[in-house]
Amino acid sequence: MSKVARPVLNLKHFILKQEVKNLYRKIFRTIKEVPDPAHQQELKEWTRRDFRGNAHHTDEITIKMYIKYGERCLKELENTINLSK
Repeated sequence: MSKVARPVLNLKHFILKQEVKNLYRKIFRTIKEVPDPAHQQELKEWTRRDFRGNAHHTDEITIKMYIKYGERCLKELENTINLSK
């Protein structure tokens, strides 16, 4: 069995990868607060699809742009949850 070598990440890409992972976790923790299970499932699927669809990006500026977009979506979700309480 041959092992495929992964490319070595530089420090900036490593940090960006950690930011993306943290954002993903925050979004899923926030989704757990949504009261309707059907909406929870829909949001989980949307999040997974969005993250997987953008996983191929390697440009630092593009990744940062998507992180900011994700943070705005997370804030919007948090605000919506808070308003529904």
